Amino acid sequence: MIIEKMTFSDFECIKDILQTDFDEFWNSNILKSELENENSKYIVAKENNEIVGFAGIIITPVDIEITNIVTKKTNRKKGIGKLLLDKLIKMAKEINSESISLEVNENNSIAIHLYECYGFKKVGLRKKYYNGKDNAIIMTKVL
Repeated sequence: MIIEKMTFSDFECIKDILQTDFDEFWNSNILKSELENENSKYIVAKENNEIVGFAGIIITPVDIEITNIVTKKTNRKKGIGKLLLDKLIKMAKEINSESISLEVNENNSIAIHLYECYGFKKVGLRKKYYNGKDNAIIMTKVL
């Protein structure tokens, strides 16, 4: 498994399968604009030259925010999310951020458990954040 910076070539490889293979993700236009944003950093996980996951952060004046950690449906439960999260935390530390934050759907117990294992604490709630119905739990980790 290789974790490396996402390139526009990587984006072109996955843009047409974001909704089908990675589910509930932004559309390709949003991901493209994130790649063009100088405050955003994206990484990909590749296995045998195939993109099996990706993740990103955005650097804000306050902290680092994880925008997403996404694993290809056919490659879930293989630890790819953990590898991506490890790399994002390392990137935040290299930037000398004091903390790293994220939002997670309150119904995503697997992700919540993963973040808690990494020391993220629940610090807030955004009501009806996902699809206008599901709440988002705001979680932060002090670095």
